[in-house]
Amino acid sequence: MNRQLVMMVSMLISSSQSLSFTTSHGKEYIRGNNRIFLDTAVTEEWSELLPLGIFHGITTDPVLLEQAGQECTVASIRTLASKALDLPGCNEFMCQTWGLESDGMYSIGMEISELDRERIVVTVPVTYEGTKAASKLIESGVRVCLTVCYSNNQAIIAAGLGAEYIAPYLGRMMDSGKDGVAECKEMKAIVHGMESNTRILVASIRSANTVAALTSSGMNTFTVSPEVARELFDEPLTSSAADDNNEAALRCGSTADLDD
Repeated sequence: MNRQLVMMVSMLISSSQSLSFTTSHGKEYIRGNNRIFLDTAVTEEWSELLPLGIFHGITTDPVLLEQAGQECTVASIRTLASKALDLPGCNEFMCQTWGLESDGMYSIGMEISELDRERIVVTVPVTYEGTKAASKLIESGVRVCLTVCYSNNQAIIAAGLGAEYIAPYLGRMMDSGKDGVAECKEMKAIVHGMESNTRILVASIRSANTVAALTSSGMNTFTVSPEVARELFDEPLTSSAADDNNEAALRCGSTADLDD
């Protein structure tokens, strides 16, 4: 064996020792780059739906807090964030700051995120004052999502700012007469064209079919209500086939108590 061949063999052995052969079997590897969030402040929904394992985290805002009967205070949100992030499978918690001027939004955003800057994302409206607040938050090491987005050109703001997410309100865009899906696709193209890593986090989704349509258009980041989440599992043919298999299992001697 000549010297060059020996060196090649040695390099191959060294490379193989540094590789992880379990990575390709891990959940995050298989899941890929997609992120699905659960959009609610009802903690009972978190406990019921997060164990499904399909969600990356929780999103909420003052409107959802009000609907859930939760206080919109920094203390209340930090309590909710702590509870959410203690649940298995919850990697991120998003909640919106509030206020009319950038200084107030920045201050509240800093307080909300102080609990866990790695896993709490502060959502900020993509207004003039909101963008100023978002800029300061990012400079302070806070993860930011620009929200209440209704126009594709607002993706330019998010990409230029360096926001991690921008959240277009798909259903509400459609209600206003806009082609929401087209707007979202254009946002993605803008972000790509600007060579930004900002994610298009599609919100205000009204049906599971809409999620499917968006994924075929290249979208991979969504936040859905508990109702839409349950709709993902609403397939009578699947339920019927599962029942058939359970009945066959019992006839073939299964000892599992399927009534529990």
